[in-house]
Amino acid sequence: MARRIDFHDDPDAPAANSMVPSVNVVVVNDAGDLLMIHRTDNDNWAVPGGAIDLGESLTDAAVRETREETGIDCEITGLVGIYTDPRHVIYYTSDGEARQEFSIMLTARPVGGQPTTSTESREVRWVPRDLVEALRMDRSMRLRIGHYLAGGGPHLR
Repeated sequence: MARRIDFHDDPDAPAANSMVPSVNVVVVNDAGDLLMIHRTDNDNWAVPGGAIDLGESLTDAAVRETREETGIDCEITGLVGIYTDPRHVIYYTSDGEARQEFSIMLTARPVGGQPTTSTESREVRWVPRDLVEALRMDRSMRLRIGHYLAGGGPHLR
């Protein structure tokens, strides 16, 4: 199975060979729970998200990625931050791509659908905000979710 490996401030990380704008989405239901996925490529928990395709807007990509990975339809409501740390390299074992982080994190509310797994998510669930930080996740995702939970922003990194 193809894997995703995140490197942070690591001198042994592969040199970045691409930068792909991507989006992550913090979808929050009426109870205040966050929509989370248990990723298949790195075994970490995260909010849904992925690359923005050519010809696609940021918000269209956010809605599409959320639906594809979780089965939930959403409406974008705001911006958490923009994350472009060149010391964060994401290596994909399937093709040798070493991507420099470039992610925009948005907020959304659910408007339909049911939590459903995909090839990218082994589990999808609504997680109470006070339990989110106990989940295993990559440090960049933990930082972004922490920014959302703390409020304020938008955050630029």
